[in-house]
Amino acid sequence: MSRPEAPTWMGEQDERLLPLVTVVPYVMLAALTVVTLIVKWGTGSSLLIDLGLCAAVALWILCMFSLRRDRWERAWVMGVFFAGLVVLTGILVVRDPWFGLFTPAGYFYAFGILPWPWRLCGIAAVALESGSAQVAGTAKDSAAGVTVYVVVLAVNVICMCGWGWWQWDADRKNEERKAALEQVREANRRLKATLAENAGLQRQLLVQSREAGVLDERQRMAREIHDTLAQGLIGIVTQLQAAEQLAEQSPDRWRAHFEAATRLARESLAEARRSVDALRPRPLETAGLGEALAGVAERWSALHGVTVEVTTTGTARPMPPEAELALLRAAQEALANVGRHARAGTVALTLGYLDREVTLEVCDDGCGFDPSAARVSAPVTAAPVTVGAEPAGAAGGGFGLKAMRERIEELSGTVRVRSRPGSGTTVSARVPHPSAEVGA
Repeated sequence: MSRPEAPTWMGEQDERLLPLVTVVPYVMLAALTVVTLIVKWGTGSSLLIDLGLCAAVALWILCMFSLRRDRWERAWVMGVFFAGLVVLTGILVVRDPWFGLFTPAGYFYAFGILPWPWRLCGIAAVALESGSAQVAGTAKDSAAGVTVYVVVLAVNVICMCGWGWWQWDADRKNEERKAALEQVREANRRLKATLAENAGLQRQLLVQSREAGVLDERQRMAREIHDTLAQGLIGIVTQLQAAEQLAEQSPDRWRAHFEAATRLARESLAEARRSVDALRPRPLETAGLGEALAGVAERWSALHGVTVEVTTTGTARPMPPEAELALLRAAQEALANVGRHARAGTVALTLGYLDREVTLEVCDDGCGFDPSAARVSAPVTAAPVTVGAEPAGAAGGGFGLKAMRERIEELSGTVRVRSRPGSGTTVSARVPHPSAEVGA
């Protein structure tokens, strides 16, 4: 015979009472039946009535509970069964007080099959029967007897109901702990899923970061090559072409152009090595930005024979290396464009330290150009001012101003180019000064 299953509404504590409601009541009833036979043997009809009541109790338990396990889940059926059992037990207790020893079976059923709060009512009913059996021999025709009767009943009801409430509270707290543990397990499962998802996102971000780093490095190297090698090679070609034209006419001037080309080749080689190593430009390694710009202007002036006036306004302040590099490259690019296209007589290079930003302006008195005819890399805001424009036919296909713009805008700065045919060209760059932003 398989072990009977407990109702689903029974707690773990109640499940341990399952043998008490399936086996023990029959044993207790059989023992009390034997006692009744011994005590009432020879009493005739009274014994038969008691035996009939014992048989009725056994059949009631057998038919309503033991043989109908399918009804254990039906609370109202179990309630009817328990009520009938209480009535039959009460009759037995009234007839023979020793049947008070059968009341523990009633407690077993109350704790085992009755849900809360009906369990408390069942416990109270059984406690009244147990207390009545305990004071069955006490005379109730006096105040003392009634008091004893009431006190015994009250003690039974209060103690057993208190025990029942304590057990229910313990079961409730145990269920709450189980629910809390299940919530923690669910939270842990969700956390693991979130961590796994975050790990996947992190891997994607790492891949994207590598790709962005490769792209940034390519752009940086393109700018470095343009600002150093390309400009140097253009200068070398220009000097060699001039030397070729003067080779027979003026040997001294030919030698000067040849020496200039040699010097440019050496400088370009040095810049190439520094670009590969991602180091600061050589002019910034040994001097500040103002001195570096003056050195660049001096070498450019000597190379092209154009006067360059270098001016620094405001109080010089330290700047991040990337800002100094961007402004230096902007000056180199602007001077390179003047040398290639402007046919200028003088150039003014101004470095200004303002309250919140640092400005660089390169202004020439050359031929200028028409912004509407130039190829524009950004929308023109208002003529004759063109943003990011370069004269048509400029060497490098306009990459110089594009690279200049990228460098400056990476620092939240701006680049402006102003020009008119016959009125020269002005290139200005502005970058915010970090110390001013912090102070603000």
